[in-house]
Amino acid sequence: MGDGMKTQLVSAIDLQEVELQEKPADKQHGVNNNHDETFTVEEAVETIGFGRFHILLFLIMGSTSILEAMEIMLLAVVSPEIRCEWHLEDWQVALVSTMVFLGFMMCGVLSGYIADRYGRWKVVFAGFVWSSYFSLLTSFAPTYGWFIFLRSMVGCGVAAVSQGFVLKTEFIPAKYRAYLLPLASIFWMTGSMLIIVLGMLLVPTLGWRWMIRISVAPSIILIFLFRFIPESARYNVSAGNIKAAVDTLQMIAKMNRSSLPPGRLAEPPVRERGNWRILLSPSYRRTSILLWFSWFVASFGYYGSVLSSSELLEKNLLCVKDADLEHQVKHRHEDGLCYCIPFALSDYQTLLISCLGEVALVPLNICLLNVLGRKLTLTVLQTLAAILFMMLNICTTMFGFTVLLFLLRSLVSMNFNVVYIYTAEVYPTAARSLGMGFCTSFSRIGGMIAPFIAQVLMSQSVVLALSPFTVVCLICALGNFLLPIETKGRALLQNS
Repeated sequence: MGDGMKTQLVSAIDLQEVELQEKPADKQHGVNNNHDETFTVEEAVETIGFGRFHILLFLIMGSTSILEAMEIMLLAVVSPEIRCEWHLEDWQVALVSTMVFLGFMMCGVLSGYIADRYGRWKVVFAGFVWSSYFSLLTSFAPTYGWFIFLRSMVGCGVAAVSQGFVLKTEFIPAKYRAYLLPLASIFWMTGSMLIIVLGMLLVPTLGWRWMIRISVAPSIILIFLFRFIPESARYNVSAGNIKAAVDTLQMIAKMNRSSLPPGRLAEPPVRERGNWRILLSPSYRRTSILLWFSWFVASFGYYGSVLSSSELLEKNLLCVKDADLEHQVKHRHEDGLCYCIPFALSDYQTLLISCLGEVALVPLNICLLNVLGRKLTLTVLQTLAAILFMMLNICTTMFGFTVLLFLLRSLVSMNFNVVYIYTAEVYPTAARSLGMGFCTSFSRIGGMIAPFIAQVLMSQSVVLALSPFTVVCLICALGNFLLPIETKGRALLQNS
């Protein structure tokens, strides 16, 4: 072979090697372009949109709200029964509710911290099992002391279950949150009505203990449905578990018959998850302080309305123009004790109608959230609640009282729902559960004080008992107006 031919052959081989090297490089370059395209969890949630997964999520998490409401509203139904069984004074009956909220307060911050550090799903599931177990034990309480201890343990579990609102919020696209989250009050109302119906049907025949046992039974079924709810993808990303987040998002996209955005999920992990300093940082200090007070008032007003109505009906303290013979008897004894005054059928019916108020104005709530935003909605609701509290003292007919109670329950329930939504939206993922935990703990302080106003002070003076609710609602309305952040239509932040 001549030198010329050798030179040509070597050149051809070199050229072929260069081409082979360039083609994979070009292909690799194309892959890199695809991989360089990234998306966040927020973008994935918005791209996937609303679908079958969210309906399943809504139903299962809503069912936990039903049982949570039954546990809380059980206090209003059982109060006359335990007063009779253990011959309790007013302050002892009020202490039952206070102990429940004390357990809620102590575990609220703890459950929020654990949820931010180790996951939302684990906390919600464990809290649900815990509250169901101790609720069942309550039905076997041999003494008043055991009863209040076991109910405080129930409150501790309910505090963890409330983190389910955060889990639910983190899966819902921004434009649907103002529609779906207010509808959650339907489940709370259902639970409230169920426990009243159970009380009406079972307490006169089987007693309050069997009412509690039967009310806990659905919890066993719901425990097995939790496996259909995944861990929050936002939490997994903040914890650095990208693969688990992608798997969850792919599962949701498949259920919704949608797809993820092109590219790969890329968000940096958050090191300071569950750090309370975030809540008091310059960005959130004012918001946190005003929110803590708003939650305090939300709980104080809500349980004040529930327990006040129960007390007014039980002891016939209403100023009713057309009272029947049953409601004309004022149950006040000279020694201050008042035993064995069970609810009449008409009292159960009044409580049922008032429960309907919790969802009757949901369309109005959705409209306010979308038109006025979160801050102004809270301001309007608290102002109207203050007016309704004072109107309960007006001397009216039984029908008029039922209407007033119906409207009041609507307003305080709507306010509670909006403050839940605002809290879940305003804090970043790094501290969302902890922020919710702090807020729910402050709310339970309101729940602890409300029984002593609504049940103890009410026996002395109806006007004196209703005045504190009016005053704090008016102050809170001003505080809500001064909140620095509006979350209407805003994406959920991953970190501060």
